[in-house]
Parts: sequence; C-alpha cells; structure tokens
Amino acid sequence: MEQTRRWHDVFWLGTFVIHLVGLGLVLGVLGLNRFKQKNRLDIDKYTYRFMENEAGLTEDYWPLYAVAGGIGTALGWSWLLLLGSRATQMMKVSVHILTTYLAVISVLCFWAEQFFWGVAFAIGATLQFLYVISVIDRLPFTMLVLQKAVKMVWNLPEVMRVAYAFMLVVLLWMALWSFGAAGVVASSIGDGGRWWLLVVLSVSLFWTGAVLCNTVHVIVSGTVVRVTIHGGREAESNPANSLMKSLQYALTTSFGSICYGSLFTAAIRTLRWEVRGIRSKIGNNECLLCCVDFLFHLVETLVRFFNKYAYVQIAVYGKSFNRSARDAWELFQSTGVEAIVAYDCSGAVLLMGTIFGGLITGTCSGVWAWMKWNDRAFMIGLTSMLMGMVLVGIAMVVVESAVTSIYICYAEDPLLIQRWDTEFFNHMSETLHQRLQHRSSRAREVLTHNQLDSRIGELSSI
Repeated sequence: MEQTRRWHDVFWLGTFVIHLVGLGLVLGVLGLNRFKQKNRLDIDKYTYRFMENEAGLTEDYWPLYAVAGGIGTALGWSWLLLLGSRATQMMKVSVHILTTYLAVISVLCFWAEQFFWGVAFAIGATLQFLYVISVIDRLPFTMLVLQKAVKMVWNLPEVMRVAYAFMLVVLLWMALWSFGAAGVVASSIGDGGRWWLLVVLSVSLFWTGAVLCNTVHVIVSGTVVRVTIHGGREAESNPANSLMKSLQYALTTSFGSICYGSLFTAAIRTLRWEVRGIRSKIGNNECLLCCVDFLFHLVETLVRFFNKYAYVQIAVYGKSFNRSARDAWELFQSTGVEAIVAYDCSGAVLLMGTIFGGLITGTCSGVWAWMKWNDRAFMIGLTSMLMGMVLVGIAMVVVESAVTSIYICYAEDPLLIQRWDTEFFNHMSETLHQRLQHRSSRAREVLTHNQLDSRIGELSSI
C-alpha cells in the first residue's frame, strides 16, 4: 500500500477538470445575466426566437435553492451525528416510508395537473414497493452488515470529519451551480428550452456529486482497510498518517479513476438491483424468465467492469478503475464471497435513504416555489431534490465505504474480520455457506429440468 503510485485514467481526470471549469463559467454567465437587472449581459438577442415567458431575476429564485442546500446539509449532518445511536432506525424508516412518500407526491402531482410527473412518481412508488417485497427476506442480514459498518466508522472519528469537510466543498460548488440554475429558471426561454438546460446542468451536478462522494469512498475505505489490517486504530503498527495517505492518493494519482468510475457505476448498480429483484420473483414464466435472464447477464457483464468495490482496490493498491473493478469481482467469484455480496442489499438501503433525503429537500423548495410561481415549481423542486440527494449521499457513502471494505477484507483474508469481530465473522461464514448451498440446489434443479425436457423431446420424436 505504501509503494510509489502511478497516475491512472488521466484522460478522465482532464475531462472532468475541463468540464468543471467550463461549466463554472457558463453558470456564472447564466446567473449574472438576470442578477438585479434583466438581460444584463445582452444574451437575449441570441435566444429571442425561443422567448415564451416573462423574464424574472436570478435573486427571485436563488433563495429557494439556498433553502434546498440548507435542508440537505442539515439532513446530511444529522445522519452523521446520529450514526452511532440511531442509524439502524433511520435506515428502517427510509426503507418503509419511501414508498408511501413517493405515492403521496404522485397524488399531489395529479392534483396539480402535472400528469407526467404524477405517473413518474407512481411508477417509482410501484418499483420501490416491488423491490422491497422481493428482498424482504434479505433485510435482517443487510441490517446486521450495516450495523457493523456503522460500528467500524464510528470508531474512526477522523473519517467523519472528512465527510463534514467534503459536504462544505459540495455546498460551495452548489452555491455557484444554483446561481446559474436560478438564472435559467428566471429566463424568458420557453419551458422546453429551460427544461433541457436544467437537464444538462443536472447531469453535470450528478457527475460532480458522484465524484466527490466516491472520493470520500476511497478515503474512508483506504483508512478502514489499513486500520483493519494493522489490528485496530490503537495498534502500534498502524501508521499515524493513514488518513492523510488515503486523502493524498484520492486527490492525486487515483482521482482520474474516481472521475471515470463515477460516470457509470451508480446507474449500472441501480439497474442490477432492480433486475435481481424482478428475477427472484418471476416464478415459472419461461418466456419472461428468458428475457430477464438476457438482461441479467448483460448487467452482470457490465458489473464486472463497473462496481463500487473497485474503489477499495483503488484506495489500497492504486490501480486503474477497470482493473480494480475486474480484480475485485474475480476475487469475489474465486472465493465464493460474491454469493453474499449479491444477497446483501445494503447499497440499496443506503440509496433509499439518499432518495428520501432528496425528496424531503425537493418538497420543501417545491412547495415554497408553488406558493409564488406555480408554473416554475416543478423545475425548482426537482433540481432541489438532486441537490439534497448529493448532500445526503456524502453522509451515506461513509457507511457504504465501510461495507465494501468489510467484503474486500473478508475475501482477501477472513481472519481479518474474525480478529475484528468474531461473532460477525461466524454469522457471515454461516450466511455464505447457506447461499452457496442455495445456489448449488438451484443449479441441480435447472440441470434436472433441462435433462427432463431433453428426455421428453426424445420420447416425443420416437
């Protein structure tokens, strides 16, 4: 871990930096054009063909985004502060209340005659409900893993301070981002043009937020693995500067790999959870099972090259992103640990908490906007929701980093986990044995079924 490291994925590092600088300039121009004076920079002469609405001022809408930033930060900090005492209860609430919250927002959208968003939130509530039903039997093991991950990071207060610091960095970027977004909302461009601009800005914010979250992931997982290997935070062999080493690597040689992985990992991971949930509940519908199996194997191939466990390999060994993802997945498959990694739903539970925090943030800003300008409330509410998700995600990723570190350590050397928590090690080993037996029995069933079909076909031909 202490060897001199090479820079990896430099192209993506350059792309991210250029994107950040270029977008920062665009955001400044968009915000200034409506700040205290309409069309201050005379940009409207280039967009006069698309003018359909009465122009406003940036400062009319910027305070709404300030509220979103404040609420998102408060939720994120509350999560970190309550991590040691109420984390399990908060995660359970996130799992069970999210479906209801999405359904309520769907009803409110229909009431406000926003049928598209009403249908969208109704579909989200349905998918959330079906997913929870499909994995309800996995939640006890998932909650145990999350409890141990919380215990691990709670004993490392320095990583909590890193999360607070990065949340402030996100807030600084969001101050500029929301300034530009408020300028777009205040513009006289038609609804279609404003929505497209906000979509572009939202994709940029998503990538930037994912990069910062995954930077925290690398820092925390690097620190956790070092502490676990050396036998605890107070061990004499544990380097005193392990956090600074992780921070240095994350912001220099490994930053390009973080930028690259942040583009694709979240989307592929979410798709994998949904496909696995649907696949487990299909039953004997062979046509539907065939279609879902095709999609499942496609997603599994993508997961081989884009998975969150790559960030632990990046933190510990300083590899490129694709090599880290491939090595982590091959490690899991060669040791059989992939069976409990697939069984665990901790990432999905943490994502539910992130979405729930974003929904609360978006609802508060959206309701305030509705009271003033109901034609622009959904623009402000949805972009505020994304801001809240990024801020809460910074807090959630601290726990997720510990979860990924636990699985990597268990796959590399199970004795590391046994030395840290013997009872948890026994539970993990028992669950792994059960999952491997379950897979073996399912494989035998499929083989027997195929042999029976083949035999019936032969008899029919005779």
